[in-house]
Amino acid sequence: MQFEKYQHIERFGTTEVEGIDIGTCYIFPKIDGTNSQLWWNDGLKAGSRNRELTLDNDNAGFYNWAITDEKILKFFEANPNVRLYGEWLVPHSLKTYADNAWRKFYVFDVTVEDDDGFSHIPYEDYSTMVSEFGIEVIPPICVIKNPSYERLVELLEKNVYLIKDGEGSGEGIVIKNYAYKNKYGRQTWAKIVTNEFKAKHWGNQPTEVKERKLVEQDIVDKYLTLSLVEKEYAKIENDGGWSSKMIPRLLNTVYYCLVSEESWNFVKEFKNPTIDYKRLMFMCNARIKELKPELF
Repeated sequence: MQFEKYQHIERFGTTEVEGIDIGTCYIFPKIDGTNSQLWWNDGLKAGSRNRELTLDNDNAGFYNWAITDEKILKFFEANPNVRLYGEWLVPHSLKTYADNAWRKFYVFDVTVEDDDGFSHIPYEDYSTMVSEFGIEVIPPICVIKNPSYERLVELLEKNVYLIKDGEGSGEGIVIKNYAYKNKYGRQTWAKIVTNEFKAKHWGNQPTEVKERKLVEQDIVDKYLTLSLVEKEYAKIENDGGWSSKMIPRLLNTVYYCLVSEESWNFVKEFKNPTIDYKRLMFMCNARIKELKPELF
């Protein structure tokens, strides 16, 4: 394994992360330290956001700390094929962290190499893997399905992870949807930064809102069945064979069938609802991946 620059986290609302809020989202606190990573390659290696570290140029003491930490060494002895990404918490712009929080490594992503380069391990899996060695893992604030923008903004104030009591909230939140890939085929995360939001909306105080009950989700849950997906998959497979290049065709065909064959049924059932067809398409794609995960 070699140094692998950590992906850029996109601002929520940009085209790079369009649709990331459709499906199950993990909302994590964003902490304000220095981006760091660890991996194993004939010994413990470390990196910052943009480069591999050396002991003489070690990212605010991170590498020298890591190579003497028994928990880290034991973890990689048992898991040499994964990479830990996290935040090395040293003073940056936010100074309100608890006194005992500094100069520690907080894991926020774990990846494993595969044929396509690397893939993210979901939180439930990596949190158990890492925590059993006593390594700090950043926990989600909540797990929520189809969060509204208002709900995400409200969660900014819920980020008090590592913050001193009574000292406000943290830097922001990170939104992760492990089933999501953007329109360019990349798995990426989104963020909302507290200061940027306040600067833009200084006069608006976010309020608690209930979770959205989306008619598009109800339509997909009821009418997009495994039998429909398997029927269209079989047609494609019989028409020249299946490969991963056929995935867009399958997604589009199933969506076409859902709309063309079931529209009258869900119009009647949900009493002439207002339907966001772009959202319906995102949810349709997510549902297909849930029903036939072996294809993706």
